[in-house]
Amino acid sequence: MKLITYLTFAGNCEEASNFYKDKLGGEIVYISYMGDGQMEVPEAVKGKIMHARLKVGDYELYMSDTFDPSTIQAGNNISLTLDTDSIVQTETLFNKLSEGGKIIMPLQDTFWSAKFGMFTDKFGINWMLNCETKKEPSLN
Repeated sequence: MKLITYLTFAGNCEEASNFYKDKLGGEIVYISYMGDGQMEVPEAVKGKIMHARLKVGDYELYMSDTFDPSTIQAGNNISLTLDTDSIVQTETLFNKLSEGGKIIMPLQDTFWSAKFGMFTDKFGINWMLNCETKKEPSLN
């Protein structure tokens, strides 16, 4: 399992990812745009970042734009991401960490071949859990 910081931007993720790449001496190892996926997205966000990964040394920083820029406020645009090793681990951690909090996106299968969910825990910390394998049996 890896713990990764995830930054969300109000439309300027590409600019921010290049800024951090240059200033931290990193490398953008993955980038996808909202218009590239299988989801229907408004025309205004098709050129915005769906997901970017910046590698800096042994660490990665994940970043994306949001569909609704009005939801971004200083402090709420940072999430902790757990990239888990198994679906069972993902489901267990999601259920434990979200207890007493607010589920934003229930844990579900996604078009990028992962089990994914989002919540804010009872302390106000934003979390994303992601497991990039669907080959294991689920607990549900």
